[in-house]
Amino acid sequence: MDDASAALVVDARGVVTGWSEGARLLTGFSAEEAVGRPVRELLAVEPGAEDDLPRRPVVPVGVVTVRHRDGHPVALRLAACRVHGPGDADAGHVVTALPADAEETTLAGRVFEQSSLPISVLDAEHRFIRLNAAAAAEAMGGSEQDLLGRPFADVAGPGEATRSVDRHMRTVAETGRALRDESYSQAADPSQQVWDVEMWPVRDAAGRVVATALAGLDSTEQHRARRRLALLDEAASALGTTLDVGRTAEELVALLVPDFADFAAVDLLDWVLDAEAPPLRGDPEVTLRRTAHASAGPGAPDTVVPLGRTDVYPPYSPPARALREGRAVLARTGEPDFDRWMAERGAEALRACGACPTGIHSELAVPLRARGTTLGVAIAVRNIRPDGFAADDALLAEEIASRAAVCVDNARRFARERATALTLQHSLLPRVLPGQAAVEIAHRYLPSASAAGIGGDWFDVIPLSGTRVALVVGDVVGHGIPSTATMGRLCTAVRTLADVDLPPEELLTHLDDLVAHLAADEREDVPELGATCLYAVYDPVSRHLAVAAAGHPAPALLMPDGTCRLVPLNTGPPLGVGGLPFEATELELPEGCVVAFYTDGLIEGRGRDVDHSTQELCRALKAPAESLDALCDVVLKAVLPEEPGDDVALLLARTRALGAGQVAARDVAPDPGEVPAVRQWAVELLSAWDLDDIAFVTELVVSELVTNAIRYGESPIRVRLIRDRTLICEVTDSSSTSPHLRRAHAFDEGGRGLLLVAQLTQRWGSRQADGGKTIWAEQALPRR
Repeated sequence: MDDASAALVVDARGVVTGWSEGARLLTGFSAEEAVGRPVRELLAVEPGAEDDLPRRPVVPVGVVTVRHRDGHPVALRLAACRVHGPGDADAGHVVTALPADAEETTLAGRVFEQSSLPISVLDAEHRFIRLNAAAAAEAMGGSEQDLLGRPFADVAGPGEATRSVDRHMRTVAETGRALRDESYSQAADPSQQVWDVEMWPVRDAAGRVVATALAGLDSTEQHRARRRLALLDEAASALGTTLDVGRTAEELVALLVPDFADFAAVDLLDWVLDAEAPPLRGDPEVTLRRTAHASAGPGAPDTVVPLGRTDVYPPYSPPARALREGRAVLARTGEPDFDRWMAERGAEALRACGACPTGIHSELAVPLRARGTTLGVAIAVRNIRPDGFAADDALLAEEIASRAAVCVDNARRFARERATALTLQHSLLPRVLPGQAAVEIAHRYLPSASAAGIGGDWFDVIPLSGTRVALVVGDVVGHGIPSTATMGRLCTAVRTLADVDLPPEELLTHLDDLVAHLAADEREDVPELGATCLYAVYDPVSRHLAVAAAGHPAPALLMPDGTCRLVPLNTGPPLGVGGLPFEATELELPEGCVVAFYTDGLIEGRGRDVDHSTQELCRALKAPAESLDALCDVVLKAVLPEEPGDDVALLLARTRALGAGQVAARDVAPDPGEVPAVRQWAVELLSAWDLDDIAFVTELVVSELVTNAIRYGESPIRVRLIRDRTLICEVTDSSSTSPHLRRAHAFDEGGRGLLLVAQLTQRWGSRQADGGKTIWAEQALPRR
């Protein structure tokens, strides 16, 4: 050891037991004067610092000040090495000392001192015994002399980061393995630094761990970059969870606050919220509607514009500039336009609610553009965070805004298509049901609110000849405008086929062929075209109900005695499949039955049991209700979930029956001589019904139709008169040949009968049935 260094031995009580010649040269005390004295007596204690001695370690380390024998202070750098006794007991310390201003002579020492990385060494009690300049000044914020001997926890301050490093140092000392720790606790304030801390054990010559070394790497920029990437990743999953413009705007401000901004808002152009085409405008001032905003909490700016209100942005404001320039605009305090904008905003806020956005030092406005169309602007401001927005923040905001804009545009397009499909569907569905006396009708149609869009559910009520009525419900596969357009085709086709008066099973067969042809004619990019349909015909005279279904759920039947069940059907395949026949089920119903027709959206859905839903439907139909219309509401409330996943069409029909006094019939022998008797029978019947005003026309119609049946038809022949909303004359024979209306020539002796019938009645026609046909004509009843 050279003359500039010293060594001494201190026992476990802190008493000096060994003193070298170098110690005498540095302090002036001889070995006889130093040995036996407590080492603390050699320290130069400032007045008033005696009370602090009990808290200092037994052997001070680092740079300490000792008292020279002649009284002047001497600054020494001390390093202590623990001495182990029997059983690893503490036997004291060997202490080496150098003048504090002595230059480091070893290469390792110079590397330690001159390292740009903060490096420090702590003893077993986690007290600093050595720090380089970077550790003292940058990491710990003090000088080496102030930090030596102090515990790490006191210097670093309270917090989870300090506790984490302290736990890891203890693990290093116990296990002898190096560890790494990254502090995130200070990352909530972007002005603070984030450190990657490397910890490893320091061993003596015997391999024992005598200290712990720490090296820190400033990873603030890397951490902020990771946070920006995490924010982008979160944007991919958090934005656009629904096809709702307002909800998407709320998701955007929730993403920005508080991780990116202290206050954020989304202002959209009015046409975006109305789902219309963008207007062509070039005004310097911009009018936007506040769609969403969020604040970080106390101390953050308050909003000046309430939700749903419009605001006019002057040309020099950041939002107007962002829309005009098509890029992110960054504005800070000190810029004339920004200061003017903030002054105006503060005055507006004071007039509105007394909340002034004081303290805002940075604002970022980013246009929301998607597919070449400007939708609005996203605004972010900072006033709590001391650091303003930077260029990297503007790039991040533009990336997030571009994703949000696509989601907003998708929601806008969906709203527009949904509105179009809904308008189209409402125009195709019956607005006012036609007058008829066969059944009492109530109906409901609920469009789907899901992201799938409007479906192709529909219903119809079609009056048929002979006071009968056709009841139809259907559902087209798919959603959106194509599905609605297909529904319109099928609805028109069903009405056309119903006018032909086909039986339910034959009508579905023709409809199945039509869907198959439509599917074959569609473009290749259309995956499928299919539909389900249920067609029923009710006759109030015979009280018969004939039902056939193509892949559609069976209707529910509520009897007058209160029992409810499903109509047993042999359901055929969905329309468009082809190859299998359709079968009709016929029932005779008492008057007052309620038949419930519906689409599968009422009873089916994700996570729903169809059998359970059907039971709920039957229970709901049995519930007391003031009217059939009120019963519709009862059924929907009881059976539908809170958020239906598909369209729902519900059609309730309460059956009626025509009394015996409204229907009369007689058989006719196949003899032309029977015609006068039939005419007389008709005239007498009309007189009994108080319909003498139309007796002449009725007599002519009955004569013509019966004569044609006798001449061209086959027996048996039967004539029937029905008095309902109109007077209906029907003549039935066993021939399948139907008459055709034609124009007779000038010298023809016949061929004018049906022409007279068509001219004198409201309408006429024929319908086929098993074993024959029926010719019918309707007359308006006289006004009373």
